[in-house]
Amino acid sequence: RWSEHIGPAAGTDLCMATHSLTLLSGTLRFRTSDGSESELRAGQVAFVPPGHDAWVVGDETVVVVDRTMDA
Repeated sequence: RWSEHIGPAAGTDLCMATHSLTLLSGTLRFRTSDGSESELRAGQVAFVPPGHDAWVVGDETVVVVDRTMDA
């Protein structure tokens, strides 16, 4: 979970970067600052706005191609 493993070092509760990503394997779930949640599976492409948390769902390793647009 981003908020547990990266957030403390980043000094924020949510990731403030914008991501354009392609999920190659696994399942990834994310929640935006407005409380909406989405789940991505292998083969899907997504735009994730700043102000989100993300975590792996299940036991399969998540592999993504991530094009971070800002930080």
